[in-house]
Amino acid sequence: MSQDSTTVPETVRKLSGRRRREIVAVLLFSGGPIFESSIPLSVFGIDRQDAGVPRYRLLVCAGEDVPLRTTGGLELTAPYGLEALSRAGTVVVPAWRSITQPPPPAALDALRRAHEEGARIVGLCTGAFVLAAAGLLDGRPATTHWMYAPTLAKRYPSVHVDPRELFVDDGDVLTSAGTAAGIDLCLHIVRTDHGADAAGALARRLVVPPRRSGGQERYLDRSLPEEIGADPLAEVVAWALEHLHEQFDVETLAARAYMSRRTFDRRFRSLTGSAPLQWLITQRVLQAQRLLETSDYSVDEVAGRCGFRSPVALRGHFRRQLGSSPAAYRAAYRARRPQGGPDGRPDRPERADRTERGERFPGAEPVEPRSGEAAVMGMRRSALAATHAVTGAPLGGDRHHGHGGHTGHGVPVGHGIGHGPSAVEPGKPESDLYSPHLPGQRERPVG
Repeated sequence: MSQDSTTVPETVRKLSGRRRREIVAVLLFSGGPIFESSIPLSVFGIDRQDAGVPRYRLLVCAGEDVPLRTTGGLELTAPYGLEALSRAGTVVVPAWRSITQPPPPAALDALRRAHEEGARIVGLCTGAFVLAAAGLLDGRPATTHWMYAPTLAKRYPSVHVDPRELFVDDGDVLTSAGTAAGIDLCLHIVRTDHGADAAGALARRLVVPPRRSGGQERYLDRSLPEEIGADPLAEVVAWALEHLHEQFDVETLAARAYMSRRTFDRRFRSLTGSAPLQWLITQRVLQAQRLLETSDYSVDEVAGRCGFRSPVALRGHFRRQLGSSPAAYRAAYRARRPQGGPDGRPDRPERADRTERGERFPGAEPVEPRSGEAAVMGMRRSALAATHAVTGAPLGGDRHHGHGGHTGHGVPVGHGIGHGPSAVEPGKPESDLYSPHLPGQRERPVG
């Protein structure tokens, strides 16, 4: 259930007698980032009754018997241990230090016990990995930071991971996407407990929107889990990324994988955390973004070079994902770009045909060639890397494997296929007009 839902699932258990609804326990671990950790402390730990915000009682608990070191080498001291979770009506896990490490068994046992006794369990960002390790997300919808969602889906296949949502409320278990989405979920909890006025008053104090519309989809790039390099589907995904300019559908991909559509859908979702049709649409929209930013193609030409059957299809999917029309997006992007060149003109190519001949404008960035097949050259590097991981085929002279950056927890992500040059650049226009996709929503055809 997303942030736009108005009903709460009837999966909430009756709270045991020793627990109090107004008590919120925040479970901290060593190595957790300080920003995510501070979100529930600020929302639930400060008395703002003068502003009309009902007061919670906060218990900050250490999830392990080690020094709690956080961002920048800071060391924290929690006043409570795991035993204090027995009094809380809500338990928040704001982050976990590494998506590759298992959480402490004692902490997992405490979370399971709290859930059995009716406590509301909340995982912010990578905290969802702790909830999943405790088995609390089995058979449930959940979300996490879009960058970690494929790994969560692959590691815990019984969890219905939706990387598009800012947060998911499944009644007694709630999860959120990264960083700022943790604020959205905490405000949602206050709204659920005390109403819209209390949540609005708190939002004004925090100087944030009381309710953000949209989801994570505008931030998605082509990141896939590192493990995909060893999966037979890697070759199919590599082919799809290299042929986005062609019109093909999920049935085509399933045939290339020698699978039925049903089997392919299931395997693809378990590997990436996303339905194959939605993934394919997202890749086409991302390619449209790149062409709008780096070329002078008309919107009609962009639609054709991204595999959409018509400009109308491009506009519809583009607006749903990014909250604006392709033309408005291009105008906003170019308005934000720095001015360059001796004549003060925007630092962008004005004639794509000069790029075909390999010419460059002074100070200009490379632009997409006009050839339909070459228009996906920016993706070919990562696609070849994925194919190499499966077949061992040589990569030629280019040995760049498209490695992504690092997570806020020191864990490399995005290795192999679909990272690097295709990542969404910071500073792109955002809009609250984006229409979110809710879990279980029917997929729309690509064209």
